[in-house]
Amino acid sequence: MTCNTKLILCAAVLPAISSLAIGGRRLRKNIKMPDPVPREGIDEVIKTMESGKLFRYNVASKEESQVSLVEKEFSDFTGHKFAVGLNSCGSAIFLMLKCAGAQHGDKVLTNGFTFTAVPSAIVHAGCDPVYVETTPGYVVDVADLEKKMDANPDCKYFIVSHMRGKLASMDAIKKLCDAKGVELLEDCAHSLGVLWNGGHSGHHGTMAAFSSQSYKMLNSGEGGFFVTDDDYAAARCMAYAGAYEALADKHYCRPCDAALAKVMDGSIPNFSLRMHEGTAAMLRPQIKTIEARRAEYNERYYRIAAQLNALPGCSVEDQLPQVTIVGDSVQFNVEATALGDDLDAGADAFLAKCAARGLPVERFGSGSNARNFKNWKYAKAPECGLPVTADIISRAFDVRLPLLFEEEDFEIMVEIIQESLAEVAAGELEVKEQEVAYAR
Repeated sequence: MTCNTKLILCAAVLPAISSLAIGGRRLRKNIKMPDPVPREGIDEVIKTMESGKLFRYNVASKEESQVSLVEKEFSDFTGHKFAVGLNSCGSAIFLMLKCAGAQHGDKVLTNGFTFTAVPSAIVHAGCDPVYVETTPGYVVDVADLEKKMDANPDCKYFIVSHMRGKLASMDAIKKLCDAKGVELLEDCAHSLGVLWNGGHSGHHGTMAAFSSQSYKMLNSGEGGFFVTDDDYAAARCMAYAGAYEALADKHYCRPCDAALAKVMDGSIPNFSLRMHEGTAAMLRPQIKTIEARRAEYNERYYRIAAQLNALPGCSVEDQLPQVTIVGDSVQFNVEATALGDDLDAGADAFLAKCAARGLPVERFGSGSNARNFKNWKYAKAPECGLPVTADIISRAFDVRLPLLFEEEDFEIMVEIIQESLAEVAAGELEVKEQEVAYAR
């Protein structure tokens, strides 16, 4: 699509916005606003605190445990046989590797574009990350994955990260992993509620990790779930997490006796990574609302994506047709020419102009962003190069779409992005005095 065509579309899709003066309205709400805990969850947390029974195993039976109940409800929702509640998704990713049998020095393939928690978990397990290039749609490049597998025939594991809920060609990835003898593990931190051909994410791999950190579809501040259909993997996870002695009997999602007997013999250390009762109590009512919230998010997302796609030099990548999305945030790529001769200066100016009007836009390739592989010095990522990923994230931007925002808020968001990009494209890199006044 040419810039002229986009200008015509912009006028058609955004008539109200295109007629507003530059330096117009300011966003006056906090875009970092997470979804609130439902009243039912708050009441259950209070009851749990009043009982004093915050340790998941301080109950007579599984029926009394909030964690055991949320594990059952979570696994019922995603369609997995087993779920183990943990203190974070990072712990779940770490335990996927431990349960898969990863040893010190093993190589683990993973996305070159993901959150720092993924390579951190790989390093935590004593393994060495091997990074795979990404696509403009922020998913792993399957062709580069095959190249990296061929270049590292001793690599036994691949953690595919569904960054921002974007799913790659999962059937092709599964087929490739099976052909190469690589165990597929899924980082589903961002993909709860996302569907592949009508089924929940997390079913292509042998194990998957989900998150309930505040900016996910479930909000407990911190928290995570390890899910699998394999009895032995579930038993190992329970043991690593801290189900010592006979405490596995207090799980609804209890593995078979043979699996428990094999792992509860003192050979597996207790890392004490359990979810606590208060976390589970606030999560349980949220699971019931995921589908309704997905519908509300998506209605807004597609409208905003169409508006951003109409802006000159701006594009929102479509997901694969097999995917049902959860549009709780929007990512857009900006052509290098739209940011001027100095890409970094243009990108910084765009961010500053948006921020001055109350809209904090994130740039994935910024020097401080935890999703920029160049910042993962602890995991030897900067020396890996990844030229394709480096180029993509240098022009990729990210904005949250809070559920509690109203339609006018989203209109203002798009307006700010449009006008800030237009100023940068025109060579106006300085933040105007009027915009600085907005920031006060």
